[in-house]
Amino acid sequence: MASNLVKAEIAVSGLVQGVGFRYFVYSKAQNIGLYGYTKNLFTGEVVTVVEGERYLVEELIDYIKIGPSRSHVKSHSVNWFEFRNEFTVFEIIN
Repeated sequence: MASNLVKAEIAVSGLVQGVGFRYFVYSKAQNIGLYGYTKNLFTGEVVTVVEGERYLVEELIDYIKIGPSRSHVKSHSVNWFEFRNEFTVFEIIN
């Protein structure tokens, strides 16, 4: 099976800060085995940059679109990029 490695940037807006959203994304990405980071933006959005197999990234996107129970994702966007092997861990950036 050919490798289908990708990089994606996922941005979400809505009630996504102060509700454990970044920890939720961190936990899911760790469990799936993806690398990258998630962080709050001053605009009130949360952005996640992730690398890995496309099907795993798509699985994470499905989780992100829902978010943790206290959150409310109003909208999301995904930008796809060429895999660069930039990350060795998944982390929360403050």
